[in-house]
Amino acid sequence: MPIPEPQSWIRATPSGLYCEPGGFHIDPVQPVERAVITHGHSDHARPGHRRVLATPETIAIMRQRYGEGAGGSLQVAGYGGTVSIGDVSVSLVPAGHILGSAQAVIDYRGSRVVVSGDYKRRPDPTCVGFEPQRCDLFITEATFGLPVFRHPPDSHEIEKLLHSVRLYPERCHLVGVYALGKCQRLIALLRAAGYDEPIYLHGALIGLTELYDSFGIALGPLLPCAGLTQDAFKGRIVLAPPAALADRWTRRLPDPVAALASGWMRVKQRAKARGVELPLVISDHADWDELTQTLDDVGAEEIWVTHGREEALVHHATMRGLRARALALTGFGEEEE
Repeated sequence: MPIPEPQSWIRATPSGLYCEPGGFHIDPVQPVERAVITHGHSDHARPGHRRVLATPETIAIMRQRYGEGAGGSLQVAGYGGTVSIGDVSVSLVPAGHILGSAQAVIDYRGSRVVVSGDYKRRPDPTCVGFEPQRCDLFITEATFGLPVFRHPPDSHEIEKLLHSVRLYPERCHLVGVYALGKCQRLIALLRAAGYDEPIYLHGALIGLTELYDSFGIALGPLLPCAGLTQDAFKGRIVLAPPAALADRWTRRLPDPVAALASGWMRVKQRAKARGVELPLVISDHADWDELTQTLDDVGAEEIWVTHGREEALVHHATMRGLRARALALTGFGEEEE
């Protein structure tokens, strides 16, 4: 029996990517019968599916966020294990994006498809690193899929923050971070750089940070912002959701230095538009060099790009002799606002 071409058994639908012989969607954007979820960000892990397969960490994130809406049936799959669904086998391997993030490796009659989910290639103390998988079809994100996006070393951006803290001991440094992944990673990077002072958290960041702790991710002394006077924040680092940077909530802080940790801080106009004094280029997504290196590492002859700057990566793959196309799936973003 000939090995089936991937496009004959996996396709894009209005609900998202669909594996026909397995009868499941990957990161569907609306409720479906069966879903394989790559990670816990709400643009990938949505509520209301009847059956869900994901890593233990992703299941825990969905339970915390959605309660009973997390799914009618929640099946845990650890990294490297194989689960049979219909006529296919599925395994989840690390994606290096956030805690519990995974690539979906799908095998069907000798044909292999890898759905990357969101991913990055650089080390992250809060999650297991990306593991490239050889495959016939690689389905990749391209959030930062332009050559202009080459993220600097994380240590360089953390030193910028710590230098500013030393420079302005009477001010507070207010850093905008996404609640899931970026918050915990920034804390871990600060600890790795030797910063052992208490870090203050906006209330919206506490629950998921405690979840990370429950999975053994030690983040050092953390304190809630509630109930403290302005003087308590002088010379301190305060983390808050990005939207809080422009909120009345910041009035409790002493002359805050507004910072934002995001790959988009490479674009000066974005930083200026958001009133960011200290842009920190720290991203949980692969930059251009990581995306193109991954195409080399997986060895796939066919590339599909799900979301982001699709056309540039499609052009790059095509120029290297690969078959490539943009899926232009809707409903996915860089991270959560």
